Amino acid sequence: MENIFFTSWMSIARTLIIGVAAYASLIILLRVSGKRTLSKMNAFDLIVTVALGSTLATVLLTKSVALADGLLAFALLIFLQFALAWLSVRYKSVSNLVKSQPTLLVYQGQFLHQALKKERITEEEILASLRETGLSDITQAAAVVLETEGSLSVMEKATDGTKSVLQGVRRMPA
Repeated sequence: MENIFFTSWMSIARTLIIGVAAYASLIILLRVSGKRTLSKMNAFDLIVTVALGSTLATVLLTKSVALADGLLAFALLIFLQFALAWLSVRYKSVSNLVKSQPTLLVYQGQFLHQALKKERITEEEILASLRETGLSDITQAAAVVLETEGSLSVMEKATDGTKSVLQGVRRMPA
């Protein structure tokens, strides 16, 4: 129990050096991989982010893991995320596997209770998103959609016959 608060100055120096190098390398790799890696997250993106954080912590605190091993792990995770994003843009089947579809929660001012229940969204959350949009009454909403990354999109009733932006939304009435 004697090493609870302090092991050695070498341990402190290693953590500082590896921490700065690993952090800088991670930032560089994330910038090179593009905006998609840091965009609003779907489930797969969240897993990659958590894995990167876990890898950073392991590289920082585990003396048996060399910086080169950690950098390779960073690069591998970012490459896999990049490859899966690339594939999902080109192949609908991969996209369907990785991403969820947006879900319609309110349509023409009416709550779709079955969709709310399935997505575990409360009416209060919908009302809050309507207030954030500036609507004072649910009947002013043409639709509220739960997007693939978990945000709520509110569409006001259109005054003209514009083409619907609800294409591809699950539970869309015919």
